[in-house]
Parts: sequence; C-alpha cells; structure tokens
Amino acid sequence: MEAMELKEIIAKDLLDIGAVSLRPEIRCDAGLTLTDVDIRDDVAIGLSALIRSYYPGAEALMGAAGAGEAYAAVIAHMLRLPMGYVRSGAIGGKLLPGRKVVLVEDLVRTGGRVLGDVETLRAHGADVLGAVSIFSFETQKGLAQLAAANVEHHSLTDLDTLAPLAAAAGHITPEDASELLRSRDGSARGQ
Repeated sequence: MEAMELKEIIAKDLLDIGAVSLRPEIRCDAGLTLTDVDIRDDVAIGLSALIRSYYPGAEALMGAAGAGEAYAAVIAHMLRLPMGYVRSGAIGGKLLPGRKVVLVEDLVRTGGRVLGDVETLRAHGADVLGAVSIFSFETQKGLAQLAAANVEHHSLTDLDTLAPLAAAAGHITPEDASELLRSRDGSARGQ
C-alpha cells in the first residue's frame, strides 16, 4: 500500500465515522477509530508499518494517555514488543534504562503533549527514537517545537490530506478547506 494512499484511507475513515469536526474549529477524536474493527485494523497496520519503516530498532512502545495507550497495546502485540504508557508525567509498566522506545499518540496538534511525554520518557532513562500518530495538524508551531527538541514524528494522515477529501465528500466547501489550511496555526490548540 502506497504511503499517500494510506494517508487518504485513514483521512477518509476519520471523516466517515465522524471523528473529525471541521466547524467552527477543527476537532479530531482519533479515539473513535477504536470502535470500528476495520478502521482499527487499518490504523494498527499503518502505525505498525510506520514503526517498522522509521524505527526498526525499537525495543518497546509507550502509549500516550487515551487512544495512544490502546494502539500501543495492539501494535506491541502485533510486533511482539513490550509496551507501557505515559500519563500525567508518570510511566506505567516497566521501562528499562536505555531502552529504545517509540511513543504512540493518537493526535498531534501543537506537539506540546508529545514533548511532555518524551520528556517524561527521557527522564526515566528511555532512548526515545521518535513518535507515531494517527492524525497530525502539521502546524508550524508543532513542527518547529518537535524539531527544536530533536523529536522525530510520523503520522498516518494529516490536515493537508483530510481537508481536500472533506471538501470532495461534501463535508465542507472547497473554500472552507482552503481556509482551514491557511488558518491551521490559529485554530489548532493543545496536544
């Protein structure tokens, strides 16, 4: 499966199950993907492929609070890796010092939650190879923050892929899609 094709499949899945609301501000509940078996399989297979491709030396997965924990468990099972989770500055599970880990997130907005989780993992001795997520807004602030902290991130899909698909499917107008892309740095707050 081509990377662009997968990006479009996941973006379409998010739209189809109503995980993304594009009005009045952009909202994405990537956790809804857990409730649909076929979409959950697409996401788990896609995240596993990202990890195998970009982080072949991964020795463990750590899930971020929420859907990241669930997907870390599913993917760790698929890849036969140990896993744990990061929540509110604490680590759940056993994390050996120096272990090469990949952080599994559901959603990346500004990169703040990723940076906090990576900081927690590093403080507990992990060698964080990077992070993977289901959806990313790809904000300039987020990209800059992750780069400044030397945190690599790869996402299954992003706003650049989703907005035109949403317009083509009639969820929003083409003008709304263009405006969302132009204004993303002002509308994506938080994670």
